[in-house]
Amino acid sequence: MSTLLSTSIRLKIRGFGATLLGLTFTVATAQNPFPDPGPAYRDEVVPRIDIMLPADSLAVILAPGNEESDYHFHATFQFDDGTVQETVDNVGFRLRGNTSRYSPKKSFKVSFNTYEPGRKWYGVEKLNLNGEHNDPTVIRSKICWDLLREIGVPAPRANFVRLYINGAYFGVYANIEHIDEEFVGTRFGNKDGNLYKCLWPADLDFLGPDPDAYKLMSGGRRVYELKTNEEVDDYTDLAHFIDVLNNTPLADLPCELEPIFNVDTYLLAMAFDVLAGNWDGPLYNKNNFYLYHNEATGRFEYIPYDLDNTFGIDWFNINWAERNMYTWGHPNEPRPLYWRLLEVPVYRARYTYFMERIVDEIYTVPLMVAALAEFSSLIEPYILSDPYYPLSYGFDLNDFAEGLVQALPYGHTPIGFQPFILSRRSATLAQLEDSDMAPIIRPAAPPQALPNAPFALLANVEDDEGVTEVTLCYQPEGAPDFTCIPMFDDGQQQDGAAGDGQYGAWLPTLESDGLLTYYFEATDGAGQLSRAPVCGTEQLFVGSSAVTLAINELMASNDATVTDEFGEYEDWVEIYNYGSSPVSLAGRYLSDNPDDPTKWAFPDRWLAAGEFLLIWTDDDEAQGELHTSFKLSADGEYIGIFDTDERANALIDGVAFDALATDVAYGRLPNGTGPFMILPATPGSSNEEVNGTDEPAMAVFSYRIYPNPTTGWLRLRADRPLDQSVPVMLFNANGQVVRQASWRDQLTLDLTDLPAGSYWLAMRRAGELTTLGQIVKE
Repeated sequence: MSTLLSTSIRLKIRGFGATLLGLTFTVATAQNPFPDPGPAYRDEVVPRIDIMLPADSLAVILAPGNEESDYHFHATFQFDDGTVQETVDNVGFRLRGNTSRYSPKKSFKVSFNTYEPGRKWYGVEKLNLNGEHNDPTVIRSKICWDLLREIGVPAPRANFVRLYINGAYFGVYANIEHIDEEFVGTRFGNKDGNLYKCLWPADLDFLGPDPDAYKLMSGGRRVYELKTNEEVDDYTDLAHFIDVLNNTPLADLPCELEPIFNVDTYLLAMAFDVLAGNWDGPLYNKNNFYLYHNEATGRFEYIPYDLDNTFGIDWFNINWAERNMYTWGHPNEPRPLYWRLLEVPVYRARYTYFMERIVDEIYTVPLMVAALAEFSSLIEPYILSDPYYPLSYGFDLNDFAEGLVQALPYGHTPIGFQPFILSRRSATLAQLEDSDMAPIIRPAAPPQALPNAPFALLANVEDDEGVTEVTLCYQPEGAPDFTCIPMFDDGQQQDGAAGDGQYGAWLPTLESDGLLTYYFEATDGAGQLSRAPVCGTEQLFVGSSAVTLAINELMASNDATVTDEFGEYEDWVEIYNYGSSPVSLAGRYLSDNPDDPTKWAFPDRWLAAGEFLLIWTDDDEAQGELHTSFKLSADGEYIGIFDTDERANALIDGVAFDALATDVAYGRLPNGTGPFMILPATPGSSNEEVNGTDEPAMAVFSYRIYPNPTTGWLRLRADRPLDQSVPVMLFNANGQVVRQASWRDQLTLDLTDLPAGSYWLAMRRAGELTTLGQIVKE
């Protein structure tokens, strides 16, 4: 595709989006704020989803009087995008949404884990299938989610699907990624913090210091509804955030707010709300957003939600396309997240800078109009036969196309999609203030620092007028004062390419273990000075580790490989002592987030030289001392061993891994010290090398893989057709899927653009991943 909001999101993100991403997220090994679409959210096709359930269950779901029911009816889920065809039995199926529950075209939720806890489908536990009944173009929310991801705000993935229920066509639906603990775990590298769903009237106004005051109810549910840690039900963190936001003197607000709130991400989201006309969010309607308390950073993360009332959809008779960007919030009610931030000069200037860059680089007429055309063309053939499209407001098929370019006579559609973009862009350019922003500093994640070895500290810096000086000030433990040294963007400081905006400075060799305290400063051409952190300092432990512990093998999705002592198939990590002496695990930690190294404490025991220890990463500590407080993500994440508190939890060993298929092991060879690769699973014992073979992986049928080794094309031929098509995947040595296709009898894969090396071909059949053979690409 050639649109901004699909293909270019994967390309352009390295430019503008990557810069803004760099401003707000610093731990790339522990998180993936913008995961790939994967099969679930491919947006260059319109997959078909079939839901099969008993007819009487469907009748109950759709019956008048059942609109508010959240009961999950047992169903079977089928997916077909032309490449991937999969069936998942025993899923939950129910209505979802607010007003859509009462509309003819209803929205639905598919839950993969209701009746099989822990089950995921391509990394997600639930699908939200939205009917988009308010939007005659159907594409508004999809454009919104892609635009948010493009400008650097972690947001749900989305695509369009065709929904069939018991064989009957229910129309085109927007498939929007569900915001839950799995979502925040992927985006922020942890999922243990409080996640609040904030719905009307969530104005974030101060209600007093009592945390329970924020458990207020509206419409039978909490305004700030806690979606994680419900049993503890502690709102102390939210009460503190709201207190700081509302009551801190403006001069002190950056120092007090930035340690507990990701301000830059919110300023980007605020700019988006104005450009998309999102009145149904926190700025105007005190509605539709999430707040996640990131346990790794201590900061709340803002997550947008429910974006169908955008780009000109209106129920208030307000001209959102021309409303002033600096007075956009509700004028007569508390909106501290908007009004208070704009009263802080540094935030107002940064908001202006973000808005100007978005309008200049992304929210342009050619790019936006091309995106509308591409997605409307994609779904138009399926809208033509959508039986529910006309029923909510009387839309006809002409409205689908005309809604892009003009107003429609339905009360809530006073302006077309494209005219809104033109008006909003023109108004924004006219409203932009002539401000001079101070430099923005984003410290990079520090390296593992060793005494008597050089290392560099890095920071990304940008400014609207140009950066003239960047400085690193540091203080080794025991030193009386800070020493300040210049930083350079010359490609000689481990800072990447010269002139890329990343600055570095080599520190003088430190001779002993200890804490290094430091901060950054930057000055622009107008003489404005910025500091990071804005108040306080950062600390880094400098020290060597003689601890001979290693992450030796892991499995992030265990469905049939090995069970724990309770007979359960759980994710696992194998720890190995590769030294010649016993090592105590007491006081040391295992964590899936380097910013939260003390997540799970090892038991007080010794690991003998050459001993393997299997740890069950199942988020179920009640099952025993070798069961952790977190799970691994099969979508890829980080796992590390961290030292004692006395040694500042220095990293002993760790690995960031990409997405791994079910029952695929990722381990070191040789044990303890070698590189990671796909290996036969050997939990609790020595890793073994894969032996390539063309022998059948299953006795039920025979097949050939040829030529092997290959220089380009690879063919897979079965001796007879399989009873049904199965997905086939080719994995590289890092466990990444580099080719994927459907196979029944003959298959040809083009590997010409893949680098030379070893690969593994596997198929999924009857819910199990079976290795077909090792492939050598020459």
